[in-house]
Formats: sequence, structure tokens, C-alpha cells
Amino acid sequence: MRFEWDWLQPVMPVPYVPTLGPVHPDALAAGLFSDVLDVAGTGRFLPYDKDQRWADRKDETVLPNGIVHTRHQTLIPTWSQRGAGSFTVYVYGPDPDGQAAETVAKLAADHGAGRARVVTFHGPDTTPPPGTAHTRVQLRVFGRPSPADQPGPVRPVDGLPGPARATFAGFADRLTDDGFAFLHRQMQAGAVGPVLAVTDGGRVVGAIGPMETMTDSTGASRLLPQYFGVLPEHRGHGYGRTLWRAAMHWGTTHGAAYQLLQTETGGASDRLCQAEGLRSLGFVQTVPRSAWSRAPLCSAAPVPLFRLVSGRVCGRRGGGGRGSRAGRW
Repeated sequence: MRFEWDWLQPVMPVPYVPTLGPVHPDALAAGLFSDVLDVAGTGRFLPYDKDQRWADRKDETVLPNGIVHTRHQTLIPTWSQRGAGSFTVYVYGPDPDGQAAETVAKLAADHGAGRARVVTFHGPDTTPPPGTAHTRVQLRVFGRPSPADQPGPVRPVDGLPGPARATFAGFADRLTDDGFAFLHRQMQAGAVGPVLAVTDGGRVVGAIGPMETMTDSTGASRLLPQYFGVLPEHRGHGYGRTLWRAAMHWGTTHGAAYQLLQTETGGASDRLCQAEGLRSLGFVQTVPRSAWSRAPLCSAAPVPLFRLVSGRVCGRRGGGGRGSRAGRW
């Protein structure tokens, strides 16, 4: 199949591509969607996919046979093999009949997946629906180094004195839910870039990292998302802002043109980014299966994951054919 850009672009309030995540508005194009289709089911990473720093194979993949693409609506289902498996349907445009929820619930039931969810998008000038999880996509553009972004007391963990450096393990264990235990293992394996830390009394109390850049689909260098956290008893003393500004200084001095972040709306990182003047690109709303109504599903035949032929999804025509493409922010 081929995506019609004059159909898709008007119903995209947020520059977000399934399996890739947020992209710079200047990089958003039909070619990104075609590229994602090209690697569907192969386990290959696109050269500009940020997830390749964490794994050898791409986990989430688009299901081309389940795509619905019309002038007013596009639904793109994906499948992840992680854990018990999960299905997601990304919704571009209105979905008054709940077709996305029907589709993803049927996929999960047909293939025994443990999780299913629907992802919708809302522009930066709108208010996301209450009662559901949503994140804000934010853009920081780098220019000349700012005096406010100087690293101050922040240092790379590897550059800390030995006794202070040794306390990072305990810090990471305490912030396991924010991803720092995983990050610490990656650091021990030498698999990631530098992690910046701030200390108090000779102990690590906050950190942000890894600091790494990658070129996007247009060739522009972007600072990749980081894990970011401060121990609870040390919050409210400016450590988060100090770490953030040190990270921005690192990005500027290492040639990054911009950074894209997703922050939990209303959370500490979200408030910090807004206070630091980041541009909001809109909101991403995630609705899990447990939040859907108990409406009965239609009785269409099971949807095959990778048989790229025209199919019927919950009584409606899906696309077919091969295409041509918190703690953690």
C-alpha cells in the first residue's frame, strides 16, 4: 500500500510516527511511514531509529495488513513481542465508532497477546481528555551555548571521585522504576554514552543520561532522550534544573540541533520543560484495554500478522499490499 500524504497530514496534530515515536516537524513526511512499512516484520532498525541503542532487533513492528487508510482517518496497528506480547493501534483522525478499540481488541484476542491499547493524538492548543494517561511532546532547539546551561556542579559519573562514583549503584537501585537499574547495567557493559550526575555530601542524588546524539531522517543531529531522576528527599532544591541545564549544555557543545522529549503531562519533568521554554508539539494519549467499553466485537476472520493482502478488520476494509517506508523522557 501507499500512504496518501494529502489524506494523512491534515489529521496529524502531533508529529508522531508509529514504532519511531515523535519526530521533528521538519522531518515529518510520507517517506517516514513508507520506511516503517518497508521494515515491517523484519526485525531491522531504520538507520535513524533511536531504539537501536538498546537492542539488536526492532521489537515493535507495523502490521500492514491491518492498516485502515481513508481521506479522513488512518489506523495503524503494531505488534510488540516483548513479554506476553502487545498490540497498539495508532489513530490519526476522528474515530467516533470506536473502530480502533475493536481492531486492537480483536488482534489481541486472536493472537493471545497480554496487552492492547489505543493511542490518539491531540494538538498543542487542545486539552487532552481527562482520566487517561497522556504525555506531552516537547521540542528544544539548540543554538549558541547559554550561560544558564553551564554544567556547574554536574559531572559525568565516570569523572566523580571513587567513593562518590561507588554510590551510583545505590542511587540506581532506588530509582529502578525510573529505569536507572537498567541504565546502570548498560553503563557497566560500556554500552552507552556518559551519564551526568550531581552529588550532595559525597553521594549521587540525581542523574541524567546517557548523553548521546543520532542523525534523523534529514541528516540533522538530535540529542536522544535520557533517563532523568533525583532522589525523593533531595527534590525541591534545584538539582533537577541543574541536571537539565547541564544536559542542554552537553547537547549544544556536541553539535545537536534539537531534542525531542515526551513528558508525563503535569509531572515534574513536564513542568520543568515548560518553565525552560520548550515548545509543545501536542499530546499523546494512551488508552489501555481495561478502559474501553464492553461493546461486543464483530465476528470477522482472524487478522494475520504479516500476510500482506487485502483483509477485513472488524467488518471494515483494511489496507493491503507492501508499502514503499518520568523517569525516562
